Amino acid sequence: MAVEQIKMPQLGESVTEGTISKWLVSVGDKVNKYDPLAEVMTDKVNAEVPSSFTGVIKELIAGEGDTFAIGEIICTIEIEGANVEESAAEEIKNTAVNDVAVAPVEQGNKARYSPAVLKISQENGIDLSQVQGTGTGGRITRKDLLKIIESGNIPTASGKVEAPKQAVVQPAVKQEAVQEVMVPKQAVVAAPTIPVMTGDIEIPVTGIRKAIAANMLRSKHEAPHAWTMMEVDATNLVEYRNTLKNEFKKKEGFNLTFFAFFVKAVAQALKEFPQVNSMWAGEKIIQKKDINISIAVATEDALYVPVIKNADEKTIKGIAREISELAVKVRTGKLKSDDMQGGTFTVNNTGSFGSVQSMGIINYPQAAILQVESIVKRPVVMDNGMIAIRDMVNLCMSLDHRVLDGLVCGRFLQRIKEILENTSKSTTSIY
Repeated sequence: MAVEQIKMPQLGESVTEGTISKWLVSVGDKVNKYDPLAEVMTDKVNAEVPSSFTGVIKELIAGEGDTFAIGEIICTIEIEGANVEESAAEEIKNTAVNDVAVAPVEQGNKARYSPAVLKISQENGIDLSQVQGTGTGGRITRKDLLKIIESGNIPTASGKVEAPKQAVVQPAVKQEAVQEVMVPKQAVVAAPTIPVMTGDIEIPVTGIRKAIAANMLRSKHEAPHAWTMMEVDATNLVEYRNTLKNEFKKKEGFNLTFFAFFVKAVAQALKEFPQVNSMWAGEKIIQKKDINISIAVATEDALYVPVIKNADEKTIKGIAREISELAVKVRTGKLKSDDMQGGTFTVNNTGSFGSVQSMGIINYPQAAILQVESIVKRPVVMDNGMIAIRDMVNLCMSLDHRVLDGLVCGRFLQRIKEILENTSKSTTSIY
């Protein structure tokens, strides 16, 4: 008999860890190769981990709700025979296991530092030798470090305990409708103890909600957010789309939404302003070649961000089709890991809920997110001094001020505004 290991798989680009949301097997269960073992949740996708072997479950090392780094062992399987089957990771595209070394492993004190733990400790100046881990075998977990950061008592290599620093508010950038707040990592407030009174309802935080919260918190702590808004006259766009929508739905079988026009305009503007299609990478900025637009799709209890790849190469019809198909995948539970990878810029259709102004949190590690608000009829003073009722929409953009500034983002939004305001039957083809 031989005992083989199942490790936390790589389930998305830039994903460093995953959380076991549910085990589908128990110790002693017999499993076949490729049988699902557990449901794993990351900040990008939910997926099942398949078995790499045929055998009997020997040990479940990770518990439900535990977060493990990519490549860490989550369970073991006892198999028969001397010849060990190769890992199924390379054969399953969307659940490939990346054997990331967990370093360092110190035999003396059994300390095991995952990549996520090392990253957090380095960013916050935490001396790991002074941290008591609560994971298996005394392993220091991400949760352990987050608790320390929340407490504000940071153990440093000098032996001193650092107090949390105060948040610094930066002045607004001149000549731009920009608001900026710098939030240091230590300025984390511990969750309050709230008394539960008669009639109150306690709602458990789901794994998906925890992942969303963790990613949003990371984005706000690491990226200095700034915000800007631009008003667009969408009257011509509204008229053009309304003349097409019924015939389009009958012919194509899916809706021609306003959102498809906005995504196409953004993709075109990103091609002209490639600086916006960038990511912060510590000592350098990565300007992405492909223009892959992430879009937000909500269910009753979660938010997913699938990706329209190479959006600049697609027609408005093609984008409308992909929006429809991705939304169906999300709401039927058929969204795959590959559908959520590779995004370089996010466009969020907040206007579908009637919102007219919002401040989005950047989809880490992207450099910006654009909120497309609701199209509303308003009286507008025209160039000739006359007042007319026009279809107006606000475009609200949050940006990572390490990568971008108000000048380039202002010009980027001006270009989107120009494209949208000049959308009409005579200038724009949907095919």
